[in-house]
Amino acid sequence: MSLRRMVLRDFVIVRALELDLHDGFTVLTGETGAGKSILVDALQLALGARSDATVVREGAARCEIAAEFAPCPAAARWLDEHGFAGEDGELLLRRQIDSQGRSRAWVNGSPATVAQLKELADALVDIHGQHAWQSLTRPDSVRQLLDDYARIDTRALRQLWDAWRDDVRALETARQQQATLQQERERLQWQITELDQLAPQPGEWEELNLQQGRLAHAQGLIDAAQAALYALDDADPGATTLVHQAMQALQEQQHIEPRYGELAALLQAVRAQIEDVCHDLQHHAHQPEVDPAALAALDQRLAAWLSLARRHRCAPEALPERLAQWKQALADLERHADIDALQQQEQQTRQDFLQAAQKLSVARGQAAERLAQEISTAMQGLGMAGGRFDVRLQPLEQPQAHGLENIEFLVAGHPGSTPRPVGKVASGGELSRIALAISVTTSQVGQAPTLIFDEVDAGIGGAVAQTVGRLMRQLGRDRQVLAVTHLAQVAACADHHLQVAKRQDAQGTASEVTVIESEARVQELARMLGGDKLSDASLAHAREMLQA
Repeated sequence: MSLRRMVLRDFVIVRALELDLHDGFTVLTGETGAGKSILVDALQLALGARSDATVVREGAARCEIAAEFAPCPAAARWLDEHGFAGEDGELLLRRQIDSQGRSRAWVNGSPATVAQLKELADALVDIHGQHAWQSLTRPDSVRQLLDDYARIDTRALRQLWDAWRDDVRALETARQQQATLQQERERLQWQITELDQLAPQPGEWEELNLQQGRLAHAQGLIDAAQAALYALDDADPGATTLVHQAMQALQEQQHIEPRYGELAALLQAVRAQIEDVCHDLQHHAHQPEVDPAALAALDQRLAAWLSLARRHRCAPEALPERLAQWKQALADLERHADIDALQQQEQQTRQDFLQAAQKLSVARGQAAERLAQEISTAMQGLGMAGGRFDVRLQPLEQPQAHGLENIEFLVAGHPGSTPRPVGKVASGGELSRIALAISVTTSQVGQAPTLIFDEVDAGIGGAVAQTVGRLMRQLGRDRQVLAVTHLAQVAACADHHLQVAKRQDAQGTASEVTVIESEARVQELARMLGGDKLSDASLAHAREMLQA
């Protein structure tokens, strides 16, 4: 996702600015004091940098900054995870600061926190220059840069870490709660033993109630069956006989009225059903006498169900499920209380993690040597002849989720000097050139799609400046590159040129940004070469640089 558009309102000395940006290498140039870094400062605010009332243009109630980015997968995932996804993957950041220093922010039109802007910023823009926040001084970013360069995916390692930490916590909990766990085991075992004696089965409660109802009303059921049998078959005449007589009467006249034949067929079906009913009733009507002992045993089991249900405060039909739950809970408890088993599990997951981490350390070490050599080579053409870049793997006292070591970048800017951490390099320009060397070297490994270099050419000139320009143009083939520069050699290599200038009018001083091309660009390069007074020589030199 690269920066596509910026809109500024009442920001410092900018009244209103709408600027479209493009892929490739873009430079911002202008006279000293014109405000060349205004866009960089504004973008930092849009990405969550600290703000105060001094950024609001004098006399204005508030300033507003908007930055629009083109879609990219990493930012799209973040937007989706945090509920900021827009249409077609769009991303619009807005930041508003009022004259009292109060700040508000939005992502795709939804209110956002400054912390969220900062989190999203890592996936969008990497700013190098004389500024406080740079990825080269952030341990997580340094480690990620090396891992990206080495094509290392640490997701599997983090999963092993999480599994190990879970086992460590389970072991610690088991050790701390041995007495409590023993009491819980005893309670569950007692409850399970009590219910096991009853051995309740799923669906048994309903069946017991059905059987109890049958036994308790057995004589009434027999009497009803016998009465029904008498009415259907034993009476003189019974229902069976009467239906048969009606059927015969209809059949005798069906040759005259065909409908009678249909009705007779229906009666024949009715007679068959009555005979089936009679057969079934014969079984019920001749049941043996009620066994008082069987009824008493059934009542006793029902009473046991009810007693246990009341004791454990659940419905009787829930007892089988409750027993299964207790048995599962006891099995889980036994597993978690088994210190030896937990120790073995923790040792195994620890070993799995350490083996994977050691392999990752070997891969990092091999990649660190290659990366250091490539960056050292790039430094030689950036005014740091004899400089050396080192990637140090510092073993940790205790393993971490990311592995067994921290990664630190060190640099020696001059021959014979001792490499020092990048963050402690004194020269801002030197730090920027190191960042440029790193960016060019790692430009293919998926870092932030937009890179901004602020005054990376500080303290250099001549052939080194030309090298810087060519490297930025090379970097612009893979990433969007914006650079604030005062060197014509760098500006001449750009794909796009923005000129920053101050304008004086009735309302006061204001800064403007203009896209320049053709002759306007020649004149700006000539100014950068020879000052405000343009000469034929400086103009000719500028044209020659653009044609190179």
